Amino acid sequence: MATIELQIAAVPAQVRTARLVAVAAARRVGIDEGSVDDLRLAVGEAAARAVALHTAECPGEPVTVILDDDAGRFAVTVLDRAHPVSASESELRLGVLVPDDAAEHEPPFGPGQGFGLAVIRGLVDDVEVRALDAGTSVRMSWPVDEMAEVERSPSDAIPRPRLDL
Repeated sequence: MATIELQIAAVPAQVRTARLVAVAAARRVGIDEGSVDDLRLAVGEAAARAVALHTAECPGEPVTVILDDDAGRFAVTVLDRAHPVSASESELRLGVLVPDDAAEHEPPFGPGQGFGLAVIRGLVDDVEVRALDAGTSVRMSWPVDEMAEVERSPSDAIPRPRLDL
């Protein structure tokens, strides 16, 4: 599979689009079905987090979702372009630190914020969260089950398992 870059508008309805595309690509590269539900939830959390940050800080900018299957792993990276902030504010935004008075703040620091990354870390073994010069990168990856690879021809609409007899 080639690298897929998807740009979605910073509106909650587009989180579903990111989930659907990620699940379709994951199935195509051979992610086992047991991991697909976790992948769906993790991508949804990462995309919803990015959309919330964009809604608050840069609503006109799209959220970027990159799908790749390099080196035996299927990776999904969600990039937001929220304004660069200081290290302590980045830690707050990423959910690494939560302010004592979090309930008194407006989003993205209000009630329930910061739990998305905790949920992602609970669902995905390989997660990397990085503060960038202009935003945040949340990269999640899953192993590709090479035995479950599928062959497709341009005329096939249904994946067919490879059978080596």
